[in-house]
Amino acid sequence: MLRRALVAEALGSILLAATVIGSGIMAERLAGGNLAVALLANTAATVAVLATLIALLGPVSGAHFNPAVSFIEALRGKLTLRHTVAYAVVQIAGCCLGALLAHAMFEMPLLQASVHLRTGPAEWLPKRLLLQG
Repeated sequence: MLRRALVAEALGSILLAATVIGSGIMAERLAGGNLAVALLANTAATVAVLATLIALLGPVSGAHFNPAVSFIEALRGKLTLRHTVAYAVVQIAGCCLGALLAHAMFEMPLLQASVHLRTGPAEWLPKRLLLQG
C-alpha cells in the first residue's frame, strides 16, 4: 500500500510541477508581454490540473504533492513518521523531475538560475510580523 501511495505522490508531484512551470513558460510566450494574461493562464492551468490530480490520486495517496501538506497530516496523526519522510522524498524528487520535464518540453536548458529578484521589504514582511507578535 505504501509503495502504491509513493508512486501516486511521485507522479502527481511530477505532473503538478511540470504543469505549473510549463504553463508559466507557455503563458509568458503567448501573452505578448501582458503579465496579467500570463498569470491568469498559468493559474487556470494549475487549478485544472491540480483538481484532476486530486480527484485521480487522492484516493490512493491523499494527493499531498507537497512535504508541508504531508507534515501537517503527520501532525494530525494521519501519517506515520516513516510515511511522512517517504512522501517528502518522493515529492521533492518528483517536483525536480517535473521542472526538468517542463524545461525539456519547451526546449530550454534543463538546469538554469532564476533571473527574477526574490528579495526586498515585501519578502521579509511575514517574518517581521511574526517576530513582533
